[in-house]
Amino acid sequence: MPYAGTASLYSSEYSILNDTVKKLEQRSKSAGNILTIKNETSETLRDGVVVNSENVKRISDHVSKHLKPLNNEQLGYYLAGLIDGDGHFSKAEQLVLVFSSPDAFLAYYLKKRLGYGNVKKVKDKNAYLLIISNKKGMLQVINLINGKLRKKHRFDQVVNNVLNHNKYTDQNIHFTLDSSKNWDNHWLAGFSDADASFQIKIIKRITRNKPEIRLNYQIDQKSDLLLNRIKQYLGGNIGYRKSQDTFYYGSTNFGSAKKVIEYFYQYHLQSRKHISYLRWRKVYRLIQDKEHLTEKGLSIIIKMKSLLNRHEEDTTTQDKVLTKI
Repeated sequence: MPYAGTASLYSSEYSILNDTVKKLEQRSKSAGNILTIKNETSETLRDGVVVNSENVKRISDHVSKHLKPLNNEQLGYYLAGLIDGDGHFSKAEQLVLVFSSPDAFLAYYLKKRLGYGNVKKVKDKNAYLLIISNKKGMLQVINLINGKLRKKHRFDQVVNNVLNHNKYTDQNIHFTLDSSKNWDNHWLAGFSDADASFQIKIIKRITRNKPEIRLNYQIDQKSDLLLNRIKQYLGGNIGYRKSQDTFYYGSTNFGSAKKVIEYFYQYHLQSRKHISYLRWRKVYRLIQDKEHLTEKGLSIIIKMKSLLNRHEEDTTTQDKVLTKI
């Protein structure tokens, strides 16, 4: 049914929108920085361009055809990841998913695929909401994601805000959490569409003529529990920002970056973040072929960096006026 009433929409239940805006701002800042560092590190220098001393393992030049989740099992894992990242099961027995304006098409795609829900542009804001409140629609979602959510907080929302309600007590659904180490599914693709960013870092050192190139796949979270599980799968490191009271996972090295690429070769991003990923992957290929040692290759990398997450940066600029809803 059409979404009705502004009271619930603009309640504190949907402060998740403000959280999404903060994520976009953090990604924009991370993507835009060119760092200048005084001290040297244990890396080698070739023709003035810094190269990490680790061996950059080859990936295929071939990019697999972009596919959407093919069946309900794949859709369920993707949707669970997306909900774990940017979803919310409210006390009004609604599922609310937040999308930046450039990804509004994804909200409409999911509405069509699920057969339920309403997409609503937030007035005067650069964001869209996919809201599912119909009982049949909620049951469709819950059955799809059953056993696939990884965040305990989101799991508790389903149980406490939806399944424990009188309207659902006749369903007798045994709802479970995914605590496995199995990443061979679309969950991380959905979670990355919500919470990850792809970064190309260009680090200038005052003792060198040319910059150092680093690739980073990053996820920010309030807790490090899920990030530690991702680290076990991909490698990399976890850090903490005291000023923001947030943890972040970073792939940090080319070995982890290769694992990221191998994952997304099979399980595809569905938002416009897929474009950023392809640019990030292209830079990896330039580095593996040592083209970053040439002026032409370096200029391509700088160009890719300027284009990376552009849709997110544009959205952030327009969304700076957002306050929580």
